[in-house]
Amino acid sequence: MTREGALLLMVAIALVLLALMAWGWYRRTRRDAAPLTSVHDLPAEATVSGRYDGLYVATTRQDEPLERIAAPGLGYRSRADIIVADTGIALDIPGQQRLVIPAERIADVAQATVAIDRVVEKDGLVRVTWRTDLGTRVDTYLRARDASATALADSIRPLIHDSRTGSAA
Repeated sequence: MTREGALLLMVAIALVLLALMAWGWYRRTRRDAAPLTSVHDLPAEATVSGRYDGLYVATTRQDEPLERIAAPGLGYRSRADIIVADTGIALDIPGQQRLVIPAERIADVAQATVAIDRVVEKDGLVRVTWRTDLGTRVDTYLRARDASATALADSIRPLIHDSRTGSAA
């Protein structure tokens, strides 16, 4: 095989791989086209208990930290303002509609080290497990830049909803 032939073969393989990746992402965005929640603002009477400058890392299926959900506004890691209120968590991601996770849908808050393409120091991420509009459980990973992950997790923890009693834990 000539040098030019080998180069053409490598370029063809690269183009096929790129096309397959684009096709896979297209299928994933089609699968996850529905918004995870229809709530887009905190109630006017909500009491804000914390504001954090941070990063939205990813949303994945519960206990599947490598299975990214590409719902509208949540497909990519981004800077985010995280607002914790008594009625839920609001994520303001630049260029996207505000995402609100209502307090009654929050099932668990924990700290994590790995989420998809992000590995940080031990327990450097906050994992919020919650139910979508369709009842699916997902994990949303956040990282505070102006506070510790423990402080962010501790401010969210009082919102955990106990489905057995119907009240905050």
